[in-house]
Amino acid sequence: MRKNSIKNTRINGEVQKELSNIIRGEIKDPRINPMTSVVAVEVAPDLKSCKAYISVLGDTDSQKSTLEGLRSAEGYIRSKLARTINLRNTPVIKFILDQSIEYGVNMSKLIDDVTRKPDDSKEADAADGFDESVESEETESED
Repeated sequence: MRKNSIKNTRINGEVQKELSNIIRGEIKDPRINPMTSVVAVEVAPDLKSCKAYISVLGDTDSQKSTLEGLRSAEGYIRSKLARTINLRNTPVIKFILDQSIEYGVNMSKLIDDVTRKPDDSKEADAADGFDESVESEETESED
């Protein structure tokens, strides 16, 4: 089975769905942040190992404790996964912290900060002779 085959893609999706259900509803470890999500799952073609990319909303201490909690509950998670998914082999799960969502949010904020300069935009509008109040009066009179 190739890495990007249809079968492997379906297995990745099913494992991701079941992992998120198990983490959200069945693990009672207080170290695991309730805002934990499974971003992606890569199951090896031989179904022996699996990389689960986890995103945690919170500070670095919360992220570290969530990873510790998930690693300690790995055996329980694997046994639950074996009961819900009918595979020849139940993969050994390796949890990896994925910070791409946090990185994207930070980049979006930086882009917004650069593009939104409130003092410069008012000066540029005044230099162009553009006045919002005049335009709004004109649109109201047309109605």
